[in-house]
Amino acid sequence: MTNYTAAIELLSAGELIGLPTETVYGLAADATNADAVAKIFALKNRPQFNPLIAHVSSMDMASAQAEFSGKAQQLAEAFWPGPFTMVLPKSASNTICDLARAGLDTQALRFPAHPVAQEVIAAFGKPIAAPSANISGHVSPTSAQHVKDEFGANLSLVLDGGNARIGLESTVVAVLSDEVTLLRPGSISKDDVEAVVGKIGSSLHDDNAPKSPGMLSRHYSPKARLRLNVTSPEADEAYVGFGPVTAKTTLSLSETGDLTEAASNLYAMIRKLDHSYDAIAIAPIPEDGIGAAINDRLRRAAL
Repeated sequence: MTNYTAAIELLSAGELIGLPTETVYGLAADATNADAVAKIFALKNRPQFNPLIAHVSSMDMASAQAEFSGKAQQLAEAFWPGPFTMVLPKSASNTICDLARAGLDTQALRFPAHPVAQEVIAAFGKPIAAPSANISGHVSPTSAQHVKDEFGANLSLVLDGGNARIGLESTVVAVLSDEVTLLRPGSISKDDVEAVVGKIGSSLHDDNAPKSPGMLSRHYSPKARLRLNVTSPEADEAYVGFGPVTAKTTLSLSETGDLTEAASNLYAMIRKLDHSYDAIAIAPIPEDGIGAAINDRLRRAAL
């Protein structure tokens, strides 16, 4: 049972909560309150040059914070609410604190589809900053228990919205001067975006001045050593397979070779194995569709 009243009280008091979304669980705070946002950076040990996504519950709330060009409107109509973030020019009426934007003149916005997230944001009445609820660089959480394991008593409330349906962070695009650039792949693929607005560019990594969350080259990492595209694991390695289970498989991301199921299972399985193994080998994952996002996360986790 969710406790929306307690969540709104904590957010209004400048405190943090764990918030479910369809992608991963977020560490949520009032995006307009610099002191509250500073608590996110402190608890996550996140570098303050790395901006945060502000989550909204309506297009009216989004339009008050950022400027929507024709292409941005098309993308919002196609993919919101959902696992899709846009980096847009901030509006003159923007109320989100500079710290959340890392001092940039752009604003990252997402309208999540999860009913708990939507209800909390709508009841709160203001945008909520909610990066993944994990220590910066660690594996992202896909259940309420993952968040509790990560932060324990340092986080007084985690709303339980079940296991994250998608299990990978949102797709992020920049829409600036009506040019669209992919900044982070996700379950909505580059092909999906191009079907709406035509050809787009890509700019996936920036370790110095990232334009959006998720652009640091090393991210999403377990403590265990990670080895990718492995068909024959070493004796000391846990083996994460893709497809039918064999004698060498420790866990299979999807026994039927379903990439959507694999994405949903990825972080939970890595977290589980990270408790028991010092080395994890991952089977080859096709780059098709959401497979591109899975491989993006794995490559950065393995650095």
